[in-house]
Amino acid sequence: MKSWIVALVILCSIGLAGCLGKSVNEELNTNADEQEQPIEEPNNPVTLNGEAVKEIKPLVVNIVDPNTLEIIKTISPKDLGYETDIETYKKEIEKLAYELARGTETEAGYDKRMVLDKMDEDGQIIKGNPRIILKESELVDRIIEASITGNNVEIPLYVTESSYNMEDIPRLEEVIIASYTTYFNPSDVNRNKNIEISAKAIHNVIVGSGDYFSFNEMTGPRDEANGYQPAPEIINKKHVMGIGGGVCQTSSTLFNVVDQLPVKYVERHHHSLDIGYVPKGRDATVSYGALDFRFQNTREAPFLIKAIYGNGFLTIEVRTSKEYEGIVK
Repeated sequence: MKSWIVALVILCSIGLAGCLGKSVNEELNTNADEQEQPIEEPNNPVTLNGEAVKEIKPLVVNIVDPNTLEIIKTISPKDLGYETDIETYKKEIEKLAYELARGTETEAGYDKRMVLDKMDEDGQIIKGNPRIILKESELVDRIIEASITGNNVEIPLYVTESSYNMEDIPRLEEVIIASYTTYFNPSDVNRNKNIEISAKAIHNVIVGSGDYFSFNEMTGPRDEANGYQPAPEIINKKHVMGIGGGVCQTSSTLFNVVDQLPVKYVERHHHSLDIGYVPKGRDATVSYGALDFRFQNTREAPFLIKAIYGNGFLTIEVRTSKEYEGIVK
């Protein structure tokens, strides 16, 4: 009897263990399956006719500096209205071209006036800088063309060097073809100093064929750092004190010299009051950063500007070689 009971207990224990083992294993397997299943990410691809297509990024136009090859500006044609209003878009591009060429209040433009070469006292050349022009209309056309597919656009810069031959330099002082003298009070020390400094700045300037002369570029800023002194000047029909007063006598004397030659005037302004040292209407007022006196040598020959500052007088001459005398006149 005892042996039957023991056998029955053993059989039940085996059956129970088998049932429990099966239940635990199934639960573990179920949990494992749940953990191994990947988490599905939401995916909503752009489709065309049932097929996925790549997302198209908006077109941009990069404006590139031709000297450094750096991108200086990136524009989005779509954002500026290229696809909806082409006329408005063109105006925006014209504004951008204007600012790149001529600058803004905070950034300088690419346009640069020519700074002419000079001779020093030993006859050696002091190099200036070429004239640089950003062709605005050409830049506008390039950007509009590139707006179709998006592309890089190089800024169209045109550089003009001074035009003369080095072998002409030793002979440019041979003949005086124009001269003019103005006078001032020798006791007006500060004003006279300003005349002297500005006269020295334009002395021995070489004006080649087709070259542009800019009084402001040649003389530079009229400030204390460059030695200019406070002296009376005319502003809005009033005599006021200002740094560099008297410089206009130099520019007006120069005008009366080059006016004897067949030059082309690019910029010239009158004083708001009569000035006395030249006849009425024969002046050329200047103000650095605002009013300039500019002209172009239209002859196929170079000439030299000489400025002689003396006690109470300023004489400016234009000279050239005997070979070119008939051409320059």
